[in-house]
Amino acid sequence: MFEYRQVLSRMRQGDSDRDIAGARLMGRGKLKGVRKLALERGWLELDRPLPDDAELAGIFGRDPGVARSCISTLEPFRDLIRSWFDAGVQGTTMYGALKRNHGYTGSYSAMRRFLIHLKAERGVAATTILDFAPAEAMQVDFGAGPVLIHESGTPLKTWIYVATLCWSRHQYAEIVFDQTVETWLACHRRTFEWFGGHPERVIIDNAKCAIIKACMYSPEVQRSYASLAEAYGFRVDACPPHDPAKKGIVESGVKYVKKSFVPLRTFRDLSDANRQLHEWIMQEASIRKHGTTHEQPLARFAVEQPLLAALPDVPPVLAVWKQVSVHSDGHVVYRKALYSVPFTLVGKDLWLKATDTVVQLFHQHGLVATHPRLRKPGDRHTVRDHQPPAAQAWLEHDPQWCLTRAREIGPACLAVALALFDDQVLVNLRGVQGILRLREKVGDQWLNAACDRALAFASPNYRTVKGILDKGLDSEPVAAAPQTLTDTYSSGGRFGRDLNSLLLH
Repeated sequence: MFEYRQVLSRMRQGDSDRDIAGARLMGRGKLKGVRKLALERGWLELDRPLPDDAELAGIFGRDPGVARSCISTLEPFRDLIRSWFDAGVQGTTMYGALKRNHGYTGSYSAMRRFLIHLKAERGVAATTILDFAPAEAMQVDFGAGPVLIHESGTPLKTWIYVATLCWSRHQYAEIVFDQTVETWLACHRRTFEWFGGHPERVIIDNAKCAIIKACMYSPEVQRSYASLAEAYGFRVDACPPHDPAKKGIVESGVKYVKKSFVPLRTFRDLSDANRQLHEWIMQEASIRKHGTTHEQPLARFAVEQPLLAALPDVPPVLAVWKQVSVHSDGHVVYRKALYSVPFTLVGKDLWLKATDTVVQLFHQHGLVATHPRLRKPGDRHTVRDHQPPAAQAWLEHDPQWCLTRAREIGPACLAVALALFDDQVLVNLRGVQGILRLREKVGDQWLNAACDRALAFASPNYRTVKGILDKGLDSEPVAAAPQTLTDTYSSGGRFGRDLNSLLLH
């Protein structure tokens, strides 16, 4: 409207349209329409005042004297496009559907302009500035970090964990390789130790390491994180889904770290990157004049730090809770390592609690197994008592145990056991175990006699010994073969025969 008033003032002074256009105030075509309207309304008469801005805006809201068509080629599809727009469908997808299903022949630029008008009709939601008292809240978030060399020698993508105190804007940051629950909990502990205390509440996003189910009114906190919050005494404040503005302080902090610290720096490894990051926070980030508070974050932190809640004398144990299922082999899997539980729990769901050193398993609030923490993928820790009875017998009754029991029964039983274990093809552990179990039915004397008879017939195996006992042959004497020099050349094998028996036949 200021430009229109200038144009009218020069027209009242007698300037021609050419002169006004030469001053680049307005084009000659448009000036023609303005002059015509000014003459009709008497605005060029010197004894009359110029119209005010409201009157000019009501008249020149659109170009005067020029009739232009502003109807979009997409106007016939307005209701359809609006429904897609409200559903969050992308513009390219809408454009493709119109061409494919409705025969639309216009350009995508028309679609883009149409969507801009729809967005303007929707309007911009009004927001408010959130104020925080000292030590009231801290905001936490992750951002993408630089690629670093892992200890294995492989380049890996990293994440930058950033925690910012809402009042002082003092922050803690750390570069990590993952966003697991263990990393999330450990970063919180180091954050509180960095600040020397903790705020009343921690405002977070809906990351899976903290929130199981995001919800506007009733989010579900991950059990591990809830345990940490209870141990330290802070409250978890999860933002509504898809509303990052609720933690805009740390969002800006993440951008500041990514743009001011990461570029033009080189890092040897993760430890070197975090050392440089912490030095940068104390030497640059915390002593700058903050754009919002217009004070140094470290100076404001000096006021806020005494108001933070004190840390416990003994730091709480960082524990990860996870629901696991017992597989048919009687083990559960956590971080690619296997841990055994009693075989009666096969197929059931348990709660696993993992610390840096111990893994515990709970069923219906009762502790059922405890294991040392395994770090190497594929490792397995099995408690023998957790196995089924048959498996325990197999594991406990090893060859040494069998030889000890056979020696107690008698020399013949020991000789049978030694002969079975000396087999070059079969392991025969179960065969020896089976012979020893016959002790419970017949006793040591009869079992040893049956083994003696099996040896006499060069058939020291379970089937022969059991057959002798079943037929009652263990009490019958064994005929002794005559001793000759040819006995020296007997093979002594299972099917071996002496020289005399071969000659007689």
